[in-house]
Amino acid sequence: MPTYSIGQAAALLGVSSETVRRWADGGRLRMERDGAGNRVLDGVSLAAFAKERAAGQHPMPGEVLTSARNSFAGIVTRVTLDAVIAQVEIQSGPHRVVSVVSREAVEELGIEVGVTATARVKSTHVHIDPLDDRR
Repeated sequence: MPTYSIGQAAALLGVSSETVRRWADGGRLRMERDGAGNRVLDGVSLAAFAKERAAGQHPMPGEVLTSARNSFAGIVTRVTLDAVIAQVEIQSGPHRVVSVVSREAVEELGIEVGVTATARVKSTHVHIDPLDDRR
């Protein structure tokens, strides 16, 4: 089972190392000692905590019934318009989502910098790359 240092866990959760230490000391995160005596978090527990923490973090007003399971609610940070096409950038927590849509759709939906929006992703080609050398 993979384990993560406090710093690695902090980076994955988008918080400071001190926050991870406080959560562990407060019993919210289970931490163990590795063979060298360093405090580490097991990957399974960390994944469960990340999922629990994210629940409701980006609520989607008026939940829309959809088959798209990958939804990123956030704030529009950039809109680039062309004669026919628009590029829309959304910041959803630590995630930047960029989509190319029609200019007509952007105008009809009132998409502009500063409004909240949800990017929904449904794709048959999603690439997942490991962040470390554990294979």
